[in-house]
Amino acid sequence: MANGTLYPTELNHPPKHGAPEILQTLCEKAGVAINGNAPWDIQVRDRRVFEQVLSRGSLGFGETYIAGLWECERLDELFARLLRLDPARQLPGFARLHLGWQALRQRLFNLQSRQRAFTVGERHYDTGNDLFEAMLDSRMIYSCAYWETASTLEEAQVHKLDMICRKLDLNEGETLLDIGCGWGGLARYAAENYGVRVTGITISKEQQELARQRCAGLPVEIKLQDYRELAGSFDKIVSVGMFEHVGRKNYPTYFDNVCRLLKDEGLFLLHTIGNRKTTDAADAWIDKYVFPNGKLPSARDMSGALENRLLIDDWHNFGQDYDRTLMAWKKNFDAAWPQLQARYGDEFYRLWTYYLLCCAGFFRARQGQLWQLVLTKECREGVYRSVR
Repeated sequence: MANGTLYPTELNHPPKHGAPEILQTLCEKAGVAINGNAPWDIQVRDRRVFEQVLSRGSLGFGETYIAGLWECERLDELFARLLRLDPARQLPGFARLHLGWQALRQRLFNLQSRQRAFTVGERHYDTGNDLFEAMLDSRMIYSCAYWETASTLEEAQVHKLDMICRKLDLNEGETLLDIGCGWGGLARYAAENYGVRVTGITISKEQQELARQRCAGLPVEIKLQDYRELAGSFDKIVSVGMFEHVGRKNYPTYFDNVCRLLKDEGLFLLHTIGNRKTTDAADAWIDKYVFPNGKLPSARDMSGALENRLLIDDWHNFGQDYDRTLMAWKKNFDAAWPQLQARYGDEFYRLWTYYLLCCAGFFRARQGQLWQLVLTKECREGVYRSVR
């Protein structure tokens, strides 16, 4: 060891007690070795990794990766293996205390209040349109694609958009509200292919500006607006990849607003990431560096908030498609990096790599789900037939 750095030969024989031994034991349960030869093994460059992970959990793990204190050739597979173990429950002491603080924040504060609604737009979605144009498909759809019969990201996103429109039974001349419209990909597709008039809202100025350009000449209006400020009446409502930013404290308000805006015979499609279990805490690293104040719903969260508000006519889960979507985004990101590097820098590359691949592992381990729910008012008379 020199200057605090723990070299591979020393890590192969860690002390019998302490942080290295605890983490090595945890990794072994997942089939992961420290300084092993498999592509998913962790290559530790600095002993501070051990103390940071044990004291700060996922936040320490991610920050030490960004700092270059450890490497892994296949981060996606590393996370898939670790997450199948539910490592947070197996970490001792301070790491669980840090997780408890995350849960307490969610319980005590409304992290997705009106005052905080635009934070995620400013810190994530406004990162740079050039980044998202390079990483995503041509329509800039920043949500899980549908890969059942697709062989490319472009095809998979078109299939997803068309499935959404068919599930909503869109008809020419109808009005569609798109809550969280992103860069206008779905709004444009629905207007062009189904002849509907679309109102889209976003909390990102960068998204609004580009969405307006991309939807120019179509019956599409893009507003910079929080969902709680909406007014009007719509034949159909859709929300894709936005519900993750609503927060449990606001679920009743969110669904009450949908009920108020949706016509009695209307359909509402909600596309959201779901958590396999009900938790109070968001992942600390994702919360700090990627999606501030986000919270993934569980099935219990959803059903409880929907009771006495909207009926569930269809619940479709294709969560494992998100793994393939994220890996396609990572491939595009890497291909475009030579053009992006000067603006974003090497630290951003490590952060974004960690984000995309840890999320891929999250879905590969089936900890993360992807749900499309079709919801209706109780007074609706028409019978809904499921679409795939």
